[in-house]
Amino acid sequence: MATMTKDIPEDPLDRGRFPVDPWRFVETDHYPGDLGLTETLFAVSNGYLGMRGNPAEGRDAHAHGTFINGFHETWPIQHAESAFGFARTGQTIVNVPDVKVLKLYVDDEPLNLGTADLEHYERSLDFASGVLSRTLVWRTPAGKRVRVVSTRMVSMTERHLALLSLEVTMLDGDAPIVISSQMLNRQDGKDEYHVADAALGEGIDPRKAAGFDHRVLLPRAHYSTDQRMMLGYVCARSRMTVAVAADHVLTCDDTYEIIHSAEEDSAKYVVRVDATEGNTVTLEKAVAYHSSRGVPVRELSDRCDRTLDRVRRIGIPHFHAEQRAWYDRFWADADIQVEGHPELQQAIRFNLFQLAQASARADQQGIPAKGVTGSGYEGHYFWDTEIYVLPFLTYTQPDAARNALHFRCRMLPAARERAREMAQEGALFPWRTINGEEASAYYAAGTAQVHIDADISYALSKYVDATGDSGFLVRDGIDILVETARMWADLGFWRTNGAASFHIHGVTGPDEYTTVVNNNLFTNVMARYNLEQAVQAVREVAVSDPAAYTQIVARTGLQPDEVEEWARCAAGMTIPFDETLGIHPQDEHFLDREVWDLSRTPIELRPLLLHYHPLVIYRFQVLKQADVVLALFLQGDRFTPEEKKADFDYYDPITTGDSTLSAVVQSVMAAEVGYHEAAMKYFRSALYVDLANLHGNTVDGLHVASMGGVWQTLVCGFGGMRDHGGRLSFDPRLPVDWPSLSFPLRWQDVTADITVTQETMTVAVRGEEGTFPFRVRGTDHVARPGHDVVVDLDGQGPRIDGLLGDRPLIGGHRADGTVITAGVPSPVVGPDEELPV
Repeated sequence: MATMTKDIPEDPLDRGRFPVDPWRFVETDHYPGDLGLTETLFAVSNGYLGMRGNPAEGRDAHAHGTFINGFHETWPIQHAESAFGFARTGQTIVNVPDVKVLKLYVDDEPLNLGTADLEHYERSLDFASGVLSRTLVWRTPAGKRVRVVSTRMVSMTERHLALLSLEVTMLDGDAPIVISSQMLNRQDGKDEYHVADAALGEGIDPRKAAGFDHRVLLPRAHYSTDQRMMLGYVCARSRMTVAVAADHVLTCDDTYEIIHSAEEDSAKYVVRVDATEGNTVTLEKAVAYHSSRGVPVRELSDRCDRTLDRVRRIGIPHFHAEQRAWYDRFWADADIQVEGHPELQQAIRFNLFQLAQASARADQQGIPAKGVTGSGYEGHYFWDTEIYVLPFLTYTQPDAARNALHFRCRMLPAARERAREMAQEGALFPWRTINGEEASAYYAAGTAQVHIDADISYALSKYVDATGDSGFLVRDGIDILVETARMWADLGFWRTNGAASFHIHGVTGPDEYTTVVNNNLFTNVMARYNLEQAVQAVREVAVSDPAAYTQIVARTGLQPDEVEEWARCAAGMTIPFDETLGIHPQDEHFLDREVWDLSRTPIELRPLLLHYHPLVIYRFQVLKQADVVLALFLQGDRFTPEEKKADFDYYDPITTGDSTLSAVVQSVMAAEVGYHEAAMKYFRSALYVDLANLHGNTVDGLHVASMGGVWQTLVCGFGGMRDHGGRLSFDPRLPVDWPSLSFPLRWQDVTADITVTQETMTVAVRGEEGTFPFRVRGTDHVARPGHDVVVDLDGQGPRIDGLLGDRPLIGGHRADGTVITAGVPSPVVGPDEELPV
């Protein structure tokens, strides 16, 4: 099996430090060596606001981070050699003021986890409540024992709100205690100890965020009172604004005093207590963040005040109860259960939990590739959302799916402008962006990936099919279908050699190791579907809702002959196929290249993009991620079983897995074509990509798209679910050692609980109304409330033992009769280095 990482064990976590718990991710030992990793894994967020898992004491830390989705600074992109249409303005997420800090001093000695004598330590992220908790017993330098309990929660019901607490109990003796609650502007310069951010300056890696060469947050307001403190800023170039305020509630039976202060870049609320043995000092901190594209800071400060006044009036326990109720509803609609494998169950719930944290309250924004858990990929939105995250949301959390699609609708004017800049009709969505403008400086692996238009249209069409939300389609979504169809009709061109065929040249597919090619199969297959869906939607609305159709024509300038042209383009779309090898070439000239032999490429030289110049990679048949295989999954009804297996056999050995988006697709298709052991290995690679830091960059934030792919691997791979032609079907592929797999699905506002065992598949409808139509291996069924459907399964599909291995299929002949060979380019080494063995 080709993968970026070495084969991982069935359970790659250190269970002495991270014990199995089906509803929590738990750490029982503080280890300073992987601070960046655990800061990401223990982050709390809600899709709008995210807080990395930095210790409350503020140190030690790899990268302090608090992020607001979409809150960014802009900067001019400096091209060594510029050209017309190159992206001009970079966008990078900003580290907003940090309110996590609750420093503790006992006998004037600071608690610092890196040096403290800890008798007990446990940190846990609770999937059922969304609360990060930490409990420790600290023996101070004077020999006194102190119990310290802290909590942190970012609210799912009040998206601008975070709640923190610190409880300190003197277990032995009396002592003066100081708790310093702080707000710090960490974005500009260094932290309070003048230590540079450890996450910066670690070499060239395009997955990391760039630093700024100017002050980003310009102070506009600050104040402190005996209960509340506030800081407000405007971004220097983007002119976005942010305000953060914090309230404090102190519970203490001992003598105490409070001191508060505020400056431009910091604010403090300091509690001094003469603590006595056995008594507990509790400080609760309610925090509100509000941001905008340009609303004055004073207004944002007023919004913070209203949020915190509400918390003060209702009480903090109310919001914790609301949080628990929210997660109860989430898990009822999203939980996936695997019987008999508690370690997998924990990891599955971790992934699903993080999907909620990344998307639930994104509301008016997109879903960044890293959520709001880190600055990786600069906080940008990619196609990841539509292809990997939206399916999970569409079938379990449709309101969140609608929000994400509505965000793309609001981006349409900028996409139209980008299309004009690229000499295209219609709309061209940016490959990577925050504000709607293209921010990818490397066009070959950025702007050339025009398949993003089809990806967005695909997600939109699937959402409408699954929810029946025709109102959203008519009011907003159909404009995307119209404008993207126009782009494809204009981008492609006709060739006539007997029969006419439609071609799309000069594009890049999902595989970024092969760029600017002609007739990329994935692009053409998805463009065909985009065109077909646009034709179908326009024609249906014209018949079913003439008034709405008139409005669509007025908004878009739609002409009847356009729709006919789209239908012809879809019907004539070129779908590459090589009769000699019996496979679909990834693009028109893909098979002309020599194969890269991954079996002779040391793991130390992965990912390839960090060790080889792009041109070196582009000369070979080698994939960063599954490309054709992804098309086989998304448009599976357009390929035969034999074609799927032949394509999988050819491409899997030359797929590096350097992208975290790859393993999930390879797992789904391996399961379908019968490679059940490979399907499980790829599943584990996706499941633990962050928990085990398999790609070495979890420090920069979670891989949210891969987590969405984990859901697809379980439901579509092992559960065998497909949604083609507006109907659900199932062909399960349960792993041999799984007694059962259970998951809920929502279809047309009806939720059904589905359980697959080795012998049967059961569908049970919730509630008292509605039906759930579905097909299992060619036979139609309908489940109704109170009438479960149990379908007998004759096995779990084909079972092919073993793995394909990473040795490519060579020796075959191209259409011109030449033999396909394999090789490995010589790696670049420094003067004092040796070639890896």
